[in-house]
Amino acid sequence: MLFLSFLDKMKALLGDEFDDFLKFYNSSGEHYRGLRVNTLKCSVEKLEKLLDFDLKSAPFCSESFYIPNEITSLGNNPLHHAGAFYIQEPSASSAVTMLDVQEGDYVLDLCAAPGGKSTQIAAKLNSKGFLWSNEIVKNRANILLSNIERMGIRNATVSNAYPEVLCDRLAGCFDKVLVDAPCSGEGMFRKDSTAESEWSDEHVKSCAERQLKILNSAKNALKDGGVMVYSTCTFSVEENEGVIGRFLEENPDFKLEDANVNFGRPTLEYARRIFPMDGGEGHFAARLKKSGELYKNSFTENSKKKIDSKIFDFYDSLFIGRPFGENIEVIGDKIIVLPQEYVSYEKLPVLRSGIILGQIVKNRIEPHHSAFMAAKADECVSKVDFDVNSAEIKAFLHGEEVAVDNNIKGYTAVCVNGITVGFGKCSNGRLKNKYPKGLRLL
Repeated sequence: MLFLSFLDKMKALLGDEFDDFLKFYNSSGEHYRGLRVNTLKCSVEKLEKLLDFDLKSAPFCSESFYIPNEITSLGNNPLHHAGAFYIQEPSASSAVTMLDVQEGDYVLDLCAAPGGKSTQIAAKLNSKGFLWSNEIVKNRANILLSNIERMGIRNATVSNAYPEVLCDRLAGCFDKVLVDAPCSGEGMFRKDSTAESEWSDEHVKSCAERQLKILNSAKNALKDGGVMVYSTCTFSVEENEGVIGRFLEENPDFKLEDANVNFGRPTLEYARRIFPMDGGEGHFAARLKKSGELYKNSFTENSKKKIDSKIFDFYDSLFIGRPFGENIEVIGDKIIVLPQEYVSYEKLPVLRSGIILGQIVKNRIEPHHSAFMAAKADECVSKVDFDVNSAEIKAFLHGEEVAVDNNIKGYTAVCVNGITVGFGKCSNGRLKNKYPKGLRLL
């Protein structure tokens, strides 16, 4: 049951539309559900053909769709395991649309877990440029990393740092910065009872103070002439217009900029609000431009360490044309292929940069799941391909051995309708399963 203090605020905010707003909260409890196609691994047209239900286009992003409320267990779908799509409430894609990421950009997603917006940014980058995704809470940062890996992202660094520390260390490195700030979550009330139970006027005020602090840290990571988008999933004026107003007062070198979108409704002239009446659970986003002239440069720092030729032989045995580049570092027992463009992460708490090609075990190298998830099917030396509805792909995702052609030998990519989902080792007509135990279907 929504509480009077919140309802009074919404009535003051919405006026004549308040009754329409209430209808959504007094309905059967169904909320907007959606998915976003991951174009790094699958086209919209292909996914529409492979799914056994219809997708309805959402206005917030060309790859975002509504899905029927009766669809269940979508996370168990082999295409989800393969990273063909990300389950995401449609209006959550609005902030990245307003950020207008272009191939070759250097982008920081400062409050990135669980990874919906980061993976959307990465798809727009199309493996060019660089993405830095950060999450301050360690267990959430691990979930972020898992989603970055599942979606096949090659050109990202994932960190677990305090925003002020990270942005000071990375001052002036990024063309674009996204601050999807922790908030009171009023737009989550319909699908998350915890968000409603934690709400209070005091919580709203404390969120606003924290958001302004994060935004003032984020500005330091931005280049002159760069763009920053601030977003929340709350309706609160204090956390939205209030934070932006205070930030602009304190930072006269920033101005609100028109993001040239027509979803939701305008506020502060150029910012956008999305209410349930607008087709989404609730979002606010504002695009901020920093004064100065934007310059393009690369912060790439190629590894200067000599790499054993056996590592390149191993690389070539798995993948055609070294698709992740050759910027290789051996860190402990792991062989890392760093992004071809990246920002140095020395003395920062980084969980991973780039992809893990393999792991050194005694006197041999074993491939890593990360590399196969980032590879396209035609980049793999050996592969098997199963249909999304086949018994073979279900068995593979359960961790079972799978029958294959006797002629297939060695480490082999496993694909679902041409999309890589993992790997195994083939011998004598059997594929020994290498799908990580923590990801397997129960």
